[in-house]
Amino acid sequence: MQKYLIKNTQIVNEGTVYSADILLSGGRIEKINSQISATNGAIEINGEGKYLLPGVIDDQVHFREPGLTHKASIYTESRAAVAGGVTSFMEMPNTQPPVFTQDLLENKYAIGAASSLANYSFFMGTSNDNLEEVLRTNDKKDRVCGIKIFMGSSTGGLLVDNPLSLEHIFEGTELLIATHCEDERIIKKNLEAAKASGRPLTAADHPIIRNEEACFESSFYAIQLAKKFNSRLHILHISTQRELQLFGNMLPLEQKRITSEVCVHHLHFTSNDYDRLGNLIKCNPAIKAPDNKAALWQALLDDRLDIIATDHAPHTWAEKQEDYLHAHAGLPLVQHSLPLMLKYVKDGAIRLEKVVEKMSHAPAICFQLRNRGFIREGYFADLVLIDPDLPQTVSKDNIFYKCGWSPMEGMVLPSSVTHTFVNGHLVYGNGQFDESQKGARLEFDR
Repeated sequence: MQKYLIKNTQIVNEGTVYSADILLSGGRIEKINSQISATNGAIEINGEGKYLLPGVIDDQVHFREPGLTHKASIYTESRAAVAGGVTSFMEMPNTQPPVFTQDLLENKYAIGAASSLANYSFFMGTSNDNLEEVLRTNDKKDRVCGIKIFMGSSTGGLLVDNPLSLEHIFEGTELLIATHCEDERIIKKNLEAAKASGRPLTAADHPIIRNEEACFESSFYAIQLAKKFNSRLHILHISTQRELQLFGNMLPLEQKRITSEVCVHHLHFTSNDYDRLGNLIKCNPAIKAPDNKAALWQALLDDRLDIIATDHAPHTWAEKQEDYLHAHAGLPLVQHSLPLMLKYVKDGAIRLEKVVEKMSHAPAICFQLRNRGFIREGYFADLVLIDPDLPQTVSKDNIFYKCGWSPMEGMVLPSSVTHTFVNGHLVYGNGQFDESQKGARLEFDR
């Protein structure tokens, strides 16, 4: 495997920024020092004026394979991911067929091994009647990221709304349980009320139908279950101010049994953007009123929210052009999540060290990832070199998503990813891909 020596860079890691050289060898970080002499066979990269970050670990993506590859595939979306500095991802089970059995789960791992340019893990899916298969995942807890429960907003049997089924899953699962929390009864009631108005519904109705109450009641219920059975619960894509009262920041992340995630689109867009973007930003849970965005930012900075992710969920342009009720929910984000957060660093909203904490360190801690998420000697060399002063304009010409569009098209992002290393392999450098080496299956210390 090729060695690399990155010289004169600013390393951002574990709350500090410092100047150093770093040597990558055998897929790992061999040495970090203030100055490392040229090494035989090592390719030197000048990191002057750039920052070196641990690769982003995105704990919630939908790469649509198998069964929905007209939208995306593990290959296409992992390619977009590494171009945006995401070196590891954890992918959701709502594919076709849904991942309800161990055989289907291992089939996805086989696809990942054959085609993913980033490191990968896949959640086991749950239904009201596949408890036996779910509990078999306990035997793979060091090789599977977690169990996913849709407690709202899903089709194809993935909605788990039987209280007895939920209790059995929470009681018997030894892995982290990740939940999508929206109360379907409240959503259906709100939808019927909106339809009763007689007017055509638009994307602006989405946060009214999928409102704050629907999110809070479901998140509260999930937390009650987790406390009852002492389960390891991770609630995905928190989107409301009201839910934030359910989370604390008094314990170190390593000691938390209940953790939370916020997604970049809920930190960036508000309901004011529906007039401009319409169904392009229709997603579940909905993007809501501006006071929610402000509260999410505050909770991110004070550590009530633990992780920043994307919920990357691509659909074709045609699927987004349907009328509101039929337009598919979800938006593509994995290529632009880190550059978007770097914009907020430039704007003074968040420190670069905090971005690294929430996008790299915290996912590694939360999921107990083995030897990833930090820049440490002996750890896997999952690294991202960024130029803070190299702007990029999001356009169809530089979007790598298979769907070919982004809700951020036309936006100027002030910083760019120049190099991405996955297990010491330079998979993306200055706009060019080297696809000769695939990513690895993530492993967990549980």
